Amino acid sequence: MVETPTVPQTSSKRPPQILSLIGDTPLVEITQLETGPCQLFLKLENQNPGGSIKDRIALSMIEAAEDEGKLRPGGTVVEATAGNTGLGLALVAGAKGYRVLLVIPDKMSQEKISHVKALGAEVRITRSDVTRGHPEYYQDVAARLAEEIPGAFYVNQFGNPANPLAHERTTGPEIWEQMRHDVDAIVVGVGSGGTLTGLGRFFNRVKPRRGIEMVLADPKGSILHEYVKSDKLLEAGSWAVEGIGEDFIPEIADMSLVTEAFEIDDAESFATVRELLRKEGIFGGSSTGTLVAGALRYCRQQTKPKRVVTFVVDTGNKYLSKMYDDFWMAEQGFIHRPPHGDLSDLISHRYEAGEVVSVGPTDTLLTAFKRMRDADVSQLPVVDQHGRALGLLDESDVLVKVHRDPSHFNDPVKKAMTSKLEILSPKATIKDLLDVFDRGRVAIVMEDNKFLGLVTRSDLLSYLRLHMPKQ
Repeated sequence: MVETPTVPQTSSKRPPQILSLIGDTPLVEITQLETGPCQLFLKLENQNPGGSIKDRIALSMIEAAEDEGKLRPGGTVVEATAGNTGLGLALVAGAKGYRVLLVIPDKMSQEKISHVKALGAEVRITRSDVTRGHPEYYQDVAARLAEEIPGAFYVNQFGNPANPLAHERTTGPEIWEQMRHDVDAIVVGVGSGGTLTGLGRFFNRVKPRRGIEMVLADPKGSILHEYVKSDKLLEAGSWAVEGIGEDFIPEIADMSLVTEAFEIDDAESFATVRELLRKEGIFGGSSTGTLVAGALRYCRQQTKPKRVVTFVVDTGNKYLSKMYDDFWMAEQGFIHRPPHGDLSDLISHRYEAGEVVSVGPTDTLLTAFKRMRDADVSQLPVVDQHGRALGLLDESDVLVKVHRDPSHFNDPVKKAMTSKLEILSPKATIKDLLDVFDRGRVAIVMEDNKFLGLVTRSDLLSYLRLHMPKQ
């Protein structure tokens, strides 16, 4: 039986005043990063109520749909989104009382997905490894759902003229005034193309003679950089940066406005945005890293002073489990630890670095259970005060003790742990490791009496993936 969602009713009251805070974001100059002869300014779009620049287009597209009669009370807003447009729509359309249904590719951060759900939106996750024409391509899925749902409005940010209009009417004029009518270049990314097109139209109108350069910063793997450089459409690759880069030319993207383009790989994007936080105290998302990296390249290659603007497109809060997480960065190959040339290289969480969640033998089972939940793991090493691994405790060990009498949560861990450990030296081989896995165990890596960490099947798979031959 398929549950039918309750459709919220639009209210006759005014929408929440939080929507009046969309736009008019601050502009700040970079002072700690090397910008060559240029001044570099960041428009802090992470200060919008939904945390991103996409709040602007969400408000514009919803209001345009209402004015045109495409969206009526009790209707459903459907969109394909990399996350931030979805957040903006969940905020704006939800505040106006519409049902919101979002189709999101599976590479998006969990924080974004949790955020839109918290705002009341429904989410459909689809594949990020397929392109247009595939039945599971996120835009095709969204269009299909909009046709099937009575009263649905498919936003289609990639072809919606109210998207660039938001930037032409709000973002552009704000920058123009904040820069005191003195700006030489704007660095943008292209997801839907609204920012590029809207800003390009505005600045071509207010400064038609000298003009303002529109510089593209594009993730490596996207087709847009090569299209600008050679006018050729090549096959798209893959990239981890969210929200910008495309495998097609969006309908509303006027690529003729681009005067220069830079290709930025994921590693440079993530390193740049982490440096931006450390040195400037500015907490940006993954695409911000691409834009700032592109802007820094542009600035450093100039021979004369220029005033350059780019964007903190969204807040870094949405990426804490990804590029701001050292373990994720290491697993993806963006952070490289000094290799030891032995089995310890497979340990993703190292005990001596304080990266392992563990319990002591006298801790209670309740303490162990809480640590499992907080760390989202199903087992913990039991380590004594001298750093020696004494055992392992997993969920089944706890359940055996407490299922008949929950008071046993107060028992010490040593009464429930497994003390028969599969201990390997760092000098052990992959075959030794596979033998441990065949016995249904995880490997405890010890050097003499010193606990180094655990190696699981997932750790081995991550290691092998990072060392697979380059195609």
